[in-house]
Amino acid sequence: MFNRASVISWLFALTFVAQSSFAANLPDFAELAEKNSPSVVNISTRHDMKAPRQSMRRQFDLPDNMPMPELFKKFFEEGIPDLGNPDAQSLGSGFILSNDGYIMTNNHVIKDADAIEVRLSDRRVFEAELIGSDPDTDVAVIKIDAKNLPVVKIGSSDKLRVGEWVLAIGSPFGFDHSVTAGIVSAKGRNLPRENYVPFIQTDVAINPGNSGGPLFNLDGEVVGINSQIFSRSGGFMGLSFSI
Repeated sequence: MFNRASVISWLFALTFVAQSSFAANLPDFAELAEKNSPSVVNISTRHDMKAPRQSMRRQFDLPDNMPMPELFKKFFEEGIPDLGNPDAQSLGSGFILSNDGYIMTNNHVIKDADAIEVRLSDRRVFEAELIGSDPDTDVAVIKIDAKNLPVVKIGSSDKLRVGEWVLAIGSPFGFDHSVTAGIVSAKGRNLPRENYVPFIQTDVAINPGNSGGPLFNLDGEVVGINSQIFSRSGGFMGLSFSI
């Protein structure tokens, strides 16, 4: 006859075995992330503002009888200084296709950029040249002058199955080589104004800056390019889309 202590011990052992079995069936992303992170890059762009600068300097006419300290009177009489228009910047991700510096990313990451800068995992920074882009599919290829670079392995998105684990590496909000994982939620999604490009829908956490980064399967193959999220707040809400 079991006493109370024996029952508790038995239940504890059963729970431990169940948890261990569940954990054993979960994928180990550590090796996958470690192996593929060096082939993922951070991309920043600069857009020179073409519009002529408009002066912000304004003059204020103050009544002579208005009491005001000299410091504030001087400020209002001279007006607000012209601070000019700073250059616009954007951030994104990409992945290395060849060891001599060809890199794939999203077209919207580098669109209309006057300068493209690529930072590698070893912190080296290179100016990049735009080789070609396709706005309809939102893909672009850029190149840096470097040799012996780590490269990704390209897989087939056609072989993906709904429910399969996938992993994303990118630079959300500029935090490069951030790793997130999830499952394939659906395939062949068509989004409005996207020219019927079929998207892979996942629940992988994607945020601004992840665009252009790779989506890996568990074999370490690139099966998609992280492109956009569906969100009411601008941040991740569970719906991510990859090309």
